[in-house]
Parts: sequence; C-alpha cells; structure tokens
Amino acid sequence: MSQQVEAPQAKQLEFVTLVAGGQNFCVEITQIREIRRWTPVTILPHSPFHVLGVINLRGAVIPIIDLAVKLGFEKIQPTERHVIIITAIEDRIVGLLVESVSEILGVSADMVRETPRGPEDPATRAIQGIIPVDDDMTKIINLGALMPSLDPVAA
Repeated sequence: MSQQVEAPQAKQLEFVTLVAGGQNFCVEITQIREIRRWTPVTILPHSPFHVLGVINLRGAVIPIIDLAVKLGFEKIQPTERHVIIITAIEDRIVGLLVESVSEILGVSADMVRETPRGPEDPATRAIQGIIPVDDDMTKIINLGALMPSLDPVAA
C-alpha cells in the first residue's frame, strides 16, 4: 500500500482590491474595519495636503486621508461615487479616500512578487509586493509603512 503525502499548501492571503490614482492596489483584509460611501469631512486648518479632514464615526473622530495623494498621484475630487475605507493601522483608525473598491482577492503567498526597487521614497517603500492578476499588476499597500506616524489630527 502506498501512503499519500500531502504537499504543504502555500499560505492563503486575502486582500481587498481598490483603485486610487487610476491604479490597482490592495490592502490586507485584516486591516479593514468597514467600507463606506463618501461623506463630507470637517476640514482641519494647517493639516498636511493628504489629510482631507475628519469625520465623526459613531462618536469617534477619524482622520480621512486621500490615498492617491499619499501615493504621489493627483488629488481625488470626491463625489458620492467615491469610497472611504476605514482601516486599523496598528492602534490607529484611519479612513482612506479611494476611487472605488473592487473585490476580495484570495491568493496563495507564492503568487506575491517582490516589488522592484528604485529610488526610495515613502510611497515606494509602502508597496510590499505585486500580485499579477490577468493582464494587470495589483500592488499590495503596507499601510504601516505608508503612514508610519500620523500627524495628530484626531483625538
């Protein structure tokens, strides 16, 4: 009798895919708390260009970041078709304004490709890998690297 040995399976990863700056990105599903449609923000004076303002989410004041600007793209002009992704970055809750959210993408860890490195800047360091999907490449955003220390814009 022969015994079948199961090959070790690659770790499965799940991401939420989104569009920011006209590009495809994804964020680990474990970092996302909620997805909401766009609502106007309260603007804070002297806040960084990428910080749109804050919203009141069930009693909590949440800063809203324009993800496209943070990644080096043009500012998003929000409409009711845009989406705010409420994320948990370490112990902080932050909202990310994006153009759209597409789907949940489940891939094995061996599908993730290394990010080509060139001149280092914060946006480049925040791309922790690339997933080839059909004829496109979806970039994995490491939110902790993208926003290592948020300015104190929320209580």
